[in-house]
Amino acid sequence: MARKDEIRDFLISRRAKITPEQAGIPNYGELRRVPGLRREEVAQLAGVSTDYYTRLERGSLRGVSDAVLEAVASALELDEAERSYLLDLARAANTPVRRAARRPTQQRVRSGVLRLLEGMTGVVAVVQNGRSDVLTANLLGRALYGPVLDSLTAAGPDTQDRRPNQARYLFLDPGAGDFYPDWPAVAATTVAMLRSEAGRNPHDRALNELIGELTTRSGLFAALWAGHDVRIHTTGTKRFHHPVAGDLSLQFETLNLPGDQGQTLFTFTAEPGSTSQNALAFLASWAASPSETAITGDPPADPQLSRPLPHAAQNTPPRETEHD
Repeated sequence: MARKDEIRDFLISRRAKITPEQAGIPNYGELRRVPGLRREEVAQLAGVSTDYYTRLERGSLRGVSDAVLEAVASALELDEAERSYLLDLARAANTPVRRAARRPTQQRVRSGVLRLLEGMTGVVAVVQNGRSDVLTANLLGRALYGPVLDSLTAAGPDTQDRRPNQARYLFLDPGAGDFYPDWPAVAATTVAMLRSEAGRNPHDRALNELIGELTTRSGLFAALWAGHDVRIHTTGTKRFHHPVAGDLSLQFETLNLPGDQGQTLFTFTAEPGSTSQNALAFLASWAASPSETAITGDPPADPQLSRPLPHAAQNTPPRETEHD
């Protein structure tokens, strides 16, 4: 039933975003009771009956052909990420439900990938999975993402798998708004990526637990999650306010690691001659200083993330009014 609700709410939310004018449907100045298109208008654009589309919007995607799904996607003017999400929802609807969602085994980054990262000395390099867990980072990546890696809030309640999680840090750590100057945009993108991942892997127990935790503990996350937005995150610019290096504006690229399902390499670079390049160079020098990189206190839970976790941290959620 929950899966049918997701299908219904996604299709309704996309239908509400398309105006008759956008779809080329004459309006004639009539009053409309619903935002966006009516069901019968979507059905007409997709070339199916109203009854058939109504069944789809009620969450019944079992047995629906890819051709019909593509027609519906075109009628709703879905982008690439939204089309992929709709196909993932249909794939889940046509796959027998597993008896129990198992917690996946802890992901490890291959030694070859680790050597590749450590060889990227002038580039920030971080590997994450689809749940936004930080799996590993090179020296400059560990320095840039120090506030995330050092956050007990980001590590989560499971002491057996204390991987820092970007989404948990964003919505539950009070320092996230300072580290990410564009917090609202970063938060919206992160939620959209998590929803895309939920479409691809609906039975991922760890992912479902994370979503449940964030929905319960953060009203901001819950509101964004209810928007049913999805996104493919490939390239762009991200701003940071680092406690050591100050303000940085970095260009990022993403690369899926085909030999490691679900793992993505994120790289960050600065424009040549920019103040961000100078700040990144300073950060690299600071990270390489023995006085700054010496391991003190408790050892990290994962040897692939060499920054230690602090002995104590304030485990309180961010003030939600700060990010409105």
